[in-house]
Amino acid sequence: MSSILKPVEAVGWAGIVAAKAVANFPSVLCRRTGREDLFRQLYATGIRTLPVVTVVSLFMGMILALQVGLELARFNQETLLGAAVMMTLLREMGAFCCGICLAACVGSAIAAELGTMKVNEEIDALVILRIPPMRFLAAPRILALILMAPVLAFYCCIIGAVGGGFVGATQFNVDFQQYMSGAFVMSEAKDLYVGILKATVFGFLVGVISVAEGLGTTRGATGVGKSTQRAVIVSFLAILISGYMVTRLFY
Repeated sequence: MSSILKPVEAVGWAGIVAAKAVANFPSVLCRRTGREDLFRQLYATGIRTLPVVTVVSLFMGMILALQVGLELARFNQETLLGAAVMMTLLREMGAFCCGICLAACVGSAIAAELGTMKVNEEIDALVILRIPPMRFLAAPRILALILMAPVLAFYCCIIGAVGGGFVGATQFNVDFQQYMSGAFVMSEAKDLYVGILKATVFGFLVGVISVAEGLGTTRGATGVGKSTQRAVIVSFLAILISGYMVTRLFY
């Protein structure tokens, strides 16, 4: 019975964290110290993850171009390579790469940081000082992920398209200008909007899951490691499931 109740408790705790964090978003934006915390988290979420996001998205675009180009070459339709790669990136892979990188780089760091604070009783000290942990710790981190995820997803699409264009030019003799022209002409605004929506959802889920796991840490250093591991695994699963649901809703 306890094995059934634990996931329910985890979902309930994550829901509480999400509700309290969202309720504190106005306080973060209105208070000077809140904005300073938010800017620090935006820097950690966006700037520090750029090298990893760039490499992942570049090679993702190259892999997509190679695999799709091999099939298009069978029908002498290599000119459609740019459109195929860009639509795939906009609809799915750009947001997916962004979500995975955020879960691995940012979500794990959030869970480890908050977990360490929890086992060291620093969060209890904040409560004693009448500083709400949800406002001071949770809200800026979750809001930063929500704001930066769409930006990083769009960046992933651009870098991935450039990587695909390189493969198209070197492997399939597709002119880079023709490749990019097809990529932008054939793409629809709906693909971009759905990709941005997915990235926003992924950022919210990664933030809530990581904060919930960090604040729920117990059993010292071992608990910190387990919380960090659970945060990454659950974030990956949430990204896959929610990505399918959003795609099913709009397509």
